Amino acid sequence: MRQTCLNMVYELAKRDPRVLFIGSDLGVGTLQQFKEEMPERFFMEGISEANLLGMAAGLALEGKIPYVNTIATFFARRAFEQIVVDLCLHKANVRLIANGGGLVYAPLGPTHEMIEDLAILRAIPNMTVVSPADAQEMRRLMLQSVDYPGPMYIRLAKGNDPVVTREELGFRIGKAIPMRRGTDALIVTTGITLRHGLEAADRLAPQGIQAGVLHVPTIKPLDRDAILDALSGAKAVVTVEEHTVVGGLGSAVAELIAEAGMSPARRLKRIGIPDCFPEEYGSQASLMERFGITTEALIAAVAELLEGTRARPAQRMEALRS
Repeated sequence: MRQTCLNMVYELAKRDPRVLFIGSDLGVGTLQQFKEEMPERFFMEGISEANLLGMAAGLALEGKIPYVNTIATFFARRAFEQIVVDLCLHKANVRLIANGGGLVYAPLGPTHEMIEDLAILRAIPNMTVVSPADAQEMRRLMLQSVDYPGPMYIRLAKGNDPVVTREELGFRIGKAIPMRRGTDALIVTTGITLRHGLEAADRLAPQGIQAGVLHVPTIKPLDRDAILDALSGAKAVVTVEEHTVVGGLGSAVAELIAEAGMSPARRLKRIGIPDCFPEEYGSQASLMERFGITTEALIAAVAELLEGTRARPAQRMEALRS
């Protein structure tokens, strides 16, 4: 996914003279062809992300479209003030390409695991937050990113993730994508968790449970209409994200459901990283397993919520009292 994203920056720069690239002490050879062919639009700065974003904001205000690439934690944690004041306050057309969203950098521990970026960035006015599911969706996103107004945060996964999106379903920044219709439950995903959502729906079907899958690649602005439409026929909803359950996709969906005042009410379960720093080192896959961000956890959550909807009112009241 990351390589596709960077390749697209090069392709976009060849088409549009406004596009330029800024990196923060990235590896030797990163976008080498870009550097050789368009050196006046290629900048490799040091490990000083606050200054880097100030530079990007200034270029954007002069009509350029900077694509800035570094590790996700160095954006949302280290340069938060610059994102707010330099980019979002001025609606600067800067694209933040964030390496290693979620648990990608599990071998490096909690200092590099970006588990709260969606929560942080969706709280900032004027910021668009996007988390593609695979390399093909990344390509579709990048083609639309040049002329999209305002700053944008693009969350990158590890790479070599299986392609699970479908071109015929289309892609638009700010729009959710119905991947599968269901009449019993709804699974809402973002980023690479789409794969788990689709697998869970496939495995629930033989059990007589028809689960819909709604992919939400754009966390902000949230496609409220698509989510409410997908929920209209479902009794329960499970959200899943490679992110803390505090403030991310699950929180956004919960807020939407609460304010919509749906009747009957929908039962909700959020799957993600609990309110803690990951204490274990390992791989992305091992930590996702540790926190239950898996197909099996989705299946269990859907089944449990639906079992609760089948309980008689008296049984539900007794459960609440206990």
